[in-house]
Order: sequence, then structure tokens, then C-alpha cells
Amino acid sequence: MASQVLVAANRGPLSYALAPDGALSARRGGGGLVSGLSAALAQQPGAVWICAALSDADREAVRRGVAEPGVRMLDIDPEVYDDAYNGIANSVLWFLHHHLYEIPREPVFDAEFRRRWQSYVTYNEAFAAALAEEAAEGAAVLIQDYHLALAPGMLRELRPDLRIGHFTHTPWASPEFMEMLPEDIRSQLVWGMLGADRLGFHTWRWSAHFITGAESDDARGIATPSVQSGTPRGVSHRRTAADASGYGPALFTEVTPYPLGVDADELRGLAHRPEVDAKLAALRAEVGGLKTIVRVDRTELSKNILRGLLAYRELLTTHPEWRGRVVHLASAYPSRQDLTVYREYTRAVADLADQVNAEFGTPGWQPVLVSVEDDFARSLAAYRLADVALVNPVRDGMNLVAKEIPVVSEAGCVLVLSTGAGAYEELGADALTVNPYDVTATAEALHAALSMPDAERADRTKRLAASATALPPAQWLTAQLDALRG
Repeated sequence: MASQVLVAANRGPLSYALAPDGALSARRGGGGLVSGLSAALAQQPGAVWICAALSDADREAVRRGVAEPGVRMLDIDPEVYDDAYNGIANSVLWFLHHHLYEIPREPVFDAEFRRRWQSYVTYNEAFAAALAEEAAEGAAVLIQDYHLALAPGMLRELRPDLRIGHFTHTPWASPEFMEMLPEDIRSQLVWGMLGADRLGFHTWRWSAHFITGAESDDARGIATPSVQSGTPRGVSHRRTAADASGYGPALFTEVTPYPLGVDADELRGLAHRPEVDAKLAALRAEVGGLKTIVRVDRTELSKNILRGLLAYRELLTTHPEWRGRVVHLASAYPSRQDLTVYREYTRAVADLADQVNAEFGTPGWQPVLVSVEDDFARSLAAYRLADVALVNPVRDGMNLVAKEIPVVSEAGCVLVLSTGAGAYEELGADALTVNPYDVTATAEALHAALSMPDAERADRTKRLAASATALPPAQWLTAQLDALRG
């Protein structure tokens, strides 16, 4: 039966496990976004979530025809998938949008890049074909993230009747960085995105980067897009067509920020489960009543963990009164360890933490407590214990940790937040904001946060929590669906 509501994303709401006897079992996915999308889709009868089969067990489930209601997995050739996901999405588009390239050496767009790009095209084609097959006449389709930047344009050609939305969870590269891409590749990327009726980003900053870049691009034969002034904001353009003029009718892609928030009730419920209480008791025993600076990140290059540790070291150097009175709880979960640069970064984080402990530690005090285990219960316990939350990415689409910690911190916390986080637009007024590259300013912000009077800290925390929960995941998705239908 064709569906009126569809979501497409690389990762789905479930994964499969294959037992030694060959039996398959399904497990629901974790994380706030998956939970929120699942909750919102549950309110849409007949909705379908299309995703990639990520594991051998997932692919086996597809081959056996095992299907969970409302989920369709795509069995994409593993080599094509690896080229598209690791070779392009995570090694090119992620670096581009986060401005992470080491410019004297990177990027290099050679024959190997173009071979991988073709896999990225094939991967997007698989999603577009599946969406076209599953969608009812005039259905609303929400495509997720930079992995599927070409899919809107491909789907528009297959099914012009559909209402298509695309949401990018990362930043969008500035026009200067976008111009690094070969012209034909950049044109394909913009052409793909402009296949959507509506494009969503977490902030106006990322929305403006897309609009400004598209304004100067002639994407795959589209008449030069132009920014439409006033409201709504977006890009006017024409798509190629097989008529005498060579162009189809004038179209408009609206570009709108939807700043994803957190579900307060769900998060607080998770944070007060018995297993979290046990982790909190263990952390309290380890910290021993000292002040806490908490950060929770993947060891992702954009998260700026190294400069955060350098700022903490400078705090202990320039404000020695905090020695023996504060502990930095740093959860740094290894990320993308199949990529050499990530493995090296993870080692550098561990090495710097060891150096800080060796320089300042005493028999009764360890300045930095690093956890490298992906332990959500421990992270929630650290949230509850936080006196200061350090969130200092160089560039981040949103950063939900900045929103989560104030919601569950028990005594209230001061948020030290970099201007590079998407969350800065909503939370900056009630945080202590820093330039992510300025280690000295970050150290001073940590000092100010630790020194802040309790009443001011509590007031700031309440306002941060209110802002953080303004658009929880289910409402975030529903708002986009309503806009598409409208």
C-alpha cells in the first residue's frame, strides 16, 4: 500500500542481529532523533521509513524478506555503500561543511574521488527509486542529511507530484568552501538539494550559507538561482526540461530553520532510571564533592576536545585556586575509528588528558577523568552532576548536548558555549560564549562559570532549559510535515 508520509535516512529506526542458529531478531534504534522521528511517524498512519541496511544481519533480513511494519531497508552493495558513506559523505561532505580541511594538503579531487562520487550517486539513486515506489500520489517526503543530498533532485524527476523536504543536520559550508568542489560536482550537489520544495537547517546561519552559495551557482543547467527577498526565504530556479526553451517552469525552494530541541519529559525520565542512579552514585564517590566541568562528545574532529583540555590546563595554571577543587569529567566516545585521522585524534585526546593529570595531579586528586566507553547512562549521570557544561565545537550543526545538560542538571549548570555551535543562536544569551579557537578566553570563561553565584546559575539554567525544549523531535518533524502539506 502506498504511503502518504515517508522519511528517508541513512540509519533506520531498528537494526537486526543474527544468532548462531541463523535466527534474526530486531532491535529498536537509540538516540533522541530516532526516538523523536519514530514517535512522530507513529502518529501518521501508514508512514514508511526508508533506510540503508548497515550490517550483514540487516542485509540478510532484506534478502529473507523480513520486514518490520513501516520500515524498508535497502540492500546496497557493501562496496558502493562504503564508497558513498565513508569515501564521500564522511570524508568529503562532512569535512567540507565543518570546514575541517587542512588546506595545504586537502582536499584532493582526483580520479579516485570521482569513482567514489559515482558510488554516492548510485546510493542516492537507490533511495530515490525506493521513495518513488513507496509514495502515494502527492505524498509528503522528508529526506534526512548530507548522505542524501542528491536524492531530492532525483526524486523530483521520478515523481514531480510529490511534496519533498530535505533537512541537513550538519552546518552548510560557506560559499568559499563550497567553491573548493569541482564545478560539475558542486552543480550536482546544488541541483540535488533544489529538487526539494523545502530545505531545513538548524539555524539561519546555515540556511543563509546555502542560499548565498546557490545564488552564484549555475547548477547542472539550471538558470542561475536567485534569492527571493522577504518571506519566505529561499531560492528561485528553473530545472532542465525537454522543450524548446530548455527549461521548465520557474520554481521556488523555500529554506527555513527548524532548530531541533530535546524532549524534556523523555530525557528526564531516562536520566532518573535506576542504572543512571547507580552511575551517579559511583561518580559522586569518585568526584568527592568537588566542582565539576562536564563535556560529552564523540571524538569527532569538529568537537574541539583538544582545545577544551588546553583551556582547562590554562585554568589550572592561571587560577591555581581551583587546583584540588574541580574535576573535569570528559566523556570522549571514539568515533569513525576506521579513518586514520580520527584514530590519531582520539589518541591525542587521551595523551593530553594524561599530560594534564601528570602535571597537576596529586595523590588525592585527579584533575581529568576521561571515559572512552559509549555509556549513555554514565553520560546522563554526568549531566545531573554538572556544575559547568563545556560545549566548544569549532563548527556544529546544532549540538544537542548543549541543550540536554541544562535540562537534567540537578543543581543548575553554567553553559560555556562556543559561537561555532548551531545552538549558539538559541542559547547564547544565557551562556558564557567563547571563540572556539581562543584557549585563554575559554579558560577565563571556565573560571567565571565556576565562580558564578548559585542564584544566577539557577536562573540561567531555567532559561536555557526552556529554550532547549522549545521544539522537541516529534514537534520538529510535525512542523516540517505541516509546512510541506500547507
